[in-house]
Amino acid sequence: MGRSRSSANRWKYINPSYYLKRPKRLALLFIVFVFGTFFFWDRQTLVRDHQEEISKLNEEVIRLQDLLEELKNGRSVSSEKINFSRSGGDAGKKMDFVDDPVDAQRREKVKDAMRHAWSSYEKYAWGHDELQPQTKNGVDSFGGLGATLIDSLDTLYIMGLDEQFHRAREWVANSLDFNKNYDASVFETTIRVVGGLLSAYDLSGDKLFLHKAQDIADRLLPAWNTPTGIPYNIINLSHGNPHNHGWTGGHSILADSASEQLEFIALSQRTGDLKYQQKVEDVILELNRTFPDDGLLPIHVNPEGEVVIYSTITFGAMGDSFYEYLLKAWIQGNRTAAVGHYRKMWETSMKGLLSLVRRTSPSSFAYISEKVGDTLEDKMDELACFAPGMLALGSSGYGPGESQKFLSLAEELAWTCYNFYQSTPTKLAGENYFFNDGQDMTVGTSWNILRPETVESLFYLWRLTGNKTYQEWGWNIFQAFEKNSRIESGYVGLKDVNTGVQDNMMQSFFLAETLKYLYLLYSPSSVIPLDEWVFNTEAHPIKIVNRNDQAVSSGAGRSAGQQKSYRRPQTRKEGRFGHILGVVAGGQFRGLPILLDEKITKISQSFAEFIPIPRLDVGISIPIRPTLIENVN
Repeated sequence: MGRSRSSANRWKYINPSYYLKRPKRLALLFIVFVFGTFFFWDRQTLVRDHQEEISKLNEEVIRLQDLLEELKNGRSVSSEKINFSRSGGDAGKKMDFVDDPVDAQRREKVKDAMRHAWSSYEKYAWGHDELQPQTKNGVDSFGGLGATLIDSLDTLYIMGLDEQFHRAREWVANSLDFNKNYDASVFETTIRVVGGLLSAYDLSGDKLFLHKAQDIADRLLPAWNTPTGIPYNIINLSHGNPHNHGWTGGHSILADSASEQLEFIALSQRTGDLKYQQKVEDVILELNRTFPDDGLLPIHVNPEGEVVIYSTITFGAMGDSFYEYLLKAWIQGNRTAAVGHYRKMWETSMKGLLSLVRRTSPSSFAYISEKVGDTLEDKMDELACFAPGMLALGSSGYGPGESQKFLSLAEELAWTCYNFYQSTPTKLAGENYFFNDGQDMTVGTSWNILRPETVESLFYLWRLTGNKTYQEWGWNIFQAFEKNSRIESGYVGLKDVNTGVQDNMMQSFFLAETLKYLYLLYSPSSVIPLDEWVFNTEAHPIKIVNRNDQAVSSGAGRSAGQQKSYRRPQTRKEGRFGHILGVVAGGQFRGLPILLDEKITKISQSFAEFIPIPRLDVGISIPIRPTLIENVN
């Protein structure tokens, strides 16, 4: 009975008559109801607003991710994309990253030059190797492999010319065929076609390019089947049958035989098939077996017996890229012990280079002479103007004293190369120069075929020193090309830099190298940072990958080692954050990664329970000299 009364007492509180008899309690109930309603409505509003804010932040995060991935993969990003809303009291205001107006204007001019060169090629020579602008037709200088198209893929990508890049990609997918009865240069095909396709793969992530690179490399491999492992320089793409040029007396050319390391090592890393790396590393092991004390090799080597034979020693034609690849193979392997022998050989060769350096009178221009036997010839090719950039790039591997010595020499040689251009009426350099007492320099072979070596070195020196003088020199050279070489249907070389008479060829390397290096000369250092990419000798950037294996060799008794698996850099389409590229002085992205990091960190702190965002690591891309740090501050 007691339990029934207790239950009845509880139910009376939900009976309306109870409250009608007690007005104070009715008022209290009403107040509780009103406050409860307002509280519920307020919480619903807060949740809705919070969800809207989270949605906006998600969109912002995705935009930042896209921007960072574009930077990471070497894309040029317009300043319009880099606007961030300030939080707190500055809500609604915009923070603009102001590009250096001079750099931006010059970069756009170079981009316009690329558009003009490419559109002319598309219109008059599509699918052919090179364009003859005067007669408006294509020629197949390399067997009809679309050399200009493949050489241009990464330039188009880096400049953000997406429509042109996609049209080129479709041609590669649907029309590129390597099964041709054509005797191809192993070297030229490697640096232009294999290198161009690998670079396009590393930048875009499109496996089509990797598969095509492997196809053409497989056709080149029989050239390395020699008693010494040093390859023949010519091979038929359809039937094999490797051989050498008749005019070399059956010998192989040094640069042509020992400048395939970057491309074939990269191909092994990306495919997991070591056969490509084995072939090119055997060449270096064979040359190292009898490497001279001065590290200087003649331009002709014997693929079938005793390697070293009597011939010219030069850092110009037929010798140049051998020395370049000793350094860059070390950089490509991220300077690990596995590639230490490349650096050792390169440093030995640089001692030899010092023995070839001479100076003119009366102006004391430094130049690299050539050596025939025990005699030095006072001649230097414009091709050897890659050396200042190489020396600057390699100087950081020395101790402080040696580093400064080689960097200073690089700057001296760059001044000489720049004067190759400035000393002619057209302000374009001839093919080579001679030096005589009291006359400084004289043009030898007087043609100009749109070569890139001098602007390549200016690019490296600007990146590594921050000295804007090199940008000014590059701009003067670009203007000389615009004045003397640009015509309605493309760009042409000059038959004579003294008279300005034009030829009828737009070399594929003008789009692959000359315009790319000029564009990068006015781009932020975060675009293709030098601690993440290495350029092959055709200016195709290849991603640096750590090497912890031993030197791979197919030779008996040599250790093969295990190659570390390759992880291709993430592209912006893959939907995750990667490591932010640090930015050094100059350009619109000065300080950008730090600001991006701060912004995303604030988002993460505020809404960590809703959006798990990884913190981004910010690092400097390349070593910065004190003068550069002052410029940044």
